[in-house]
Amino acid sequence: MFDFDMLGLAPALNEALKRANFTQPTPIQNQAIPLALNGHDILGLAQTGTGKTLAFGLPLIDHLLAQPGKPDPKTAKALILAPTRELVNQIADSLRTLTKGTKLRVATVVGGQSINKQIMFLSRGTDILVATPGRLIDLMERGAVNLGAVRHLVLDEADQMLDLGFIHALRKIAPALGTPRQTMLFSATMPKQMEELSRAYLTNPQRVQVSPPGKAADKITQSLHFVSKPGKPAKLREILSKDVDALTLVFTRTKHGAERLMKGLVADGYNAASIHGNKSQGQRDRAIKAFRAGDINILVATDVAARGIDIPGVAYVINFDLPEVPDNYVHRIGRTARAGREGEAIAFCSAEEVDLLRQIQKLMKIEIPVASGAMPEAVQPEKPARRPKNPRRGFKPKPADAGSKPAANKRRRPRGRRPAA
Repeated sequence: MFDFDMLGLAPALNEALKRANFTQPTPIQNQAIPLALNGHDILGLAQTGTGKTLAFGLPLIDHLLAQPGKPDPKTAKALILAPTRELVNQIADSLRTLTKGTKLRVATVVGGQSINKQIMFLSRGTDILVATPGRLIDLMERGAVNLGAVRHLVLDEADQMLDLGFIHALRKIAPALGTPRQTMLFSATMPKQMEELSRAYLTNPQRVQVSPPGKAADKITQSLHFVSKPGKPAKLREILSKDVDALTLVFTRTKHGAERLMKGLVADGYNAASIHGNKSQGQRDRAIKAFRAGDINILVATDVAARGIDIPGVAYVINFDLPEVPDNYVHRIGRTARAGREGEAIAFCSAEEVDLLRQIQKLMKIEIPVASGAMPEAVQPEKPARRPKNPRRGFKPKPADAGSKPAANKRRRPRGRRPAA
């Protein structure tokens, strides 16, 4: 198939696609949409940036447009679960673009925002509910939402949700959903747990795979710099100075590391902001909005943003710290080379991260080209010093010899009384 008109979508959807300048489906869309339109459960595997949102969003909207009636109060007709607040908002924005001018309503529920406002919005009912699992369970326990009318379930970026303990949340959510229902599961990687998840919640799914799991997008140029941990800030500034106006996403391993790095860059005159778990939802939204608009051109982030930023203009992704989970490297660098564009992914590796690098290269089945430095001998990261044991902890006095007599109890004179004269 060569364009969306040939997929058999509703006329309103074709018009929305034209307004948004979507003309040709991506490979994952080309394969998944016809199957989903026919009601099949879908197991979709594709790297980030290949258009998975439209792959499940278009058939979902098409089905809902064909259904009569409005949703009842506190109900939803379709549920989309995603691991992060940023990804929930990104999905909802894409769906609202496609449903503009139709009867369909899209609602979001995420942590970090007023739960009372979410309860109020859900009280009117919605056609599509996009949610993070934790906040959705909070609303279910408060009786603010009834999922019994849900006939379409989408699990997006399910592999990351597994890392976040999503399987326990899904066991609470799934029994509340309506049946029969269509379930679509999309992911960039396929760990063993994902196979178990698909067997448990999908019925005879059609598997759609456009690239091997763990493979990066073809238009991403990767490079590797071996650099000591103290030398990373200087190497970062060296790279940033070569293209000062480019949109650059820098990943760190920790929240404190992201904030410290961002403040150092700002102090040196760089136009930078940061997003991580210690930031409020409003702060994170404003930073991403400014980054998308080009008001700032350097965004320092932890993995909380690896799945939630869909900005076609990101030219560079720099792994200041390598991730501890190899799959996250694929998701990080997938923030560039989006929508068919080219991009560059740069990784720093210190001696403490050599083992992490080997795991990443094993997953991707490639060796990342070395741009500078030489591989150091792997060293284990320093562990915090253990507190010395208390020599008296667990001390027990030795029992008296069996032959010895216990000391006689002396009667104590009551305080404040004197013997009679």
